[in-house]
Amino acid sequence: MNMAGKTVLITGSTDGVGRYVAMKLAAAGARVLIHGRDTKRAQVLADEIKRVSGREPMFYQADLSSLADVREFAQLVLDDQERLDVLVCNAGIGSQNEGPARQTSKDGHELRFAVNYLAGFLLVHLLLPRLKASTPARIVNVASLGQHPIDFGDVMITKNYSGARAYAQSKLSQIMFTIDLAEELQGSGVTVNSLHPATYMNTTMVRASGATPISTVEQGGDAILRLVQDDDVADRSGLFFDGKREARAHAQAYDAEARRRLKALSLKLTGLSDL
Repeated sequence: MNMAGKTVLITGSTDGVGRYVAMKLAAAGARVLIHGRDTKRAQVLADEIKRVSGREPMFYQADLSSLADVREFAQLVLDDQERLDVLVCNAGIGSQNEGPARQTSKDGHELRFAVNYLAGFLLVHLLLPRLKASTPARIVNVASLGQHPIDFGDVMITKNYSGARAYAQSKLSQIMFTIDLAEELQGSGVTVNSLHPATYMNTTMVRASGATPISTVEQGGDAILRLVQDDDVADRSGLFFDGKREARAHAQAYDAEARRRLKALSLKLTGLSDL
């Protein structure tokens, strides 16, 4: 995909790998829409993008722990943008961000499930009409090799909670959503894939977890960029990649009944089942 003039929305793009991807796509001529919570970091990024591209990006501030914020965010994008060629769902929190204790979102859901998965699930569905109108279009879900099967008897992990389990469950949920959505979008001109960009990148999230970084942001960013723009994945959908290599996710991702249960729950929790 020639990125010149393409409109790309990257969630969580004021820091880490999202920031790197935003800079690279802006330098390639894309109209980059950036998202985050911190306006100061967003302005620093906007200034750098303007320097490399000659055009200041549009910034959308939204807290993805609030489904109301996600809805408002999506509506602003729909109001502002006549087209949307690529959506990169990159925003997320790690296993130790905000501390190791179990926390809940503004809607009362387990925080990592809410931010890493439910917010993207809702955002993608709300922006699908614009993506379909801009075909060929792509959705990239930034997941992880860290995956834990969902216990449908305790999805919000009220018992035996650990941040690592919560994070890994949210990432497997993203992959399951990717597979389901690819089936729904067959023939639409919109593809969706997920990936583990790189292991323990040198990011705020990784450092907060206490892990020692072993990969660079550039390595992870380049893997994301491949799914955004490379021709060899233009017509491929519903896949999971480890870096730039196609891989297999946890077995539960390929369990159609588990995906059906997750989808039903997700539609209910986000209010989409009422539409």
